Amino acid sequence: MLRETLETNIKRLVDFLIYSKNFLIRKNPLKSLTNSMVEGLKDFLTMKKKLKMAQYRLNYHRHQLHKMEQLIAENNEHNFLKGKNLNETR
Repeated sequence: MLRETLETNIKRLVDFLIYSKNFLIRKNPLKSLTNSMVEGLKDFLTMKKKLKMAQYRLNYHRHQLHKMEQLIAENNEHNFLKGKNLNETR
């Protein structure tokens, strides 16, 4: 009786170890951990460059917006945009 329970427990332990080994081979947590650390390090090291690019894009779009507002103000007859005399038809 004791021998049978011991054999079944050893068999269960061996099966568990085989499943664990296959899981580790399939998922490979150490490789995914190193990949995520490398990606995080790359993001951290390129943060300044990304910030500069974002600021450049923001300034470019702000400049384009001001140019569009200026063109609209030049072509519009309303006084609050143009800064000239009141429109006579108003």
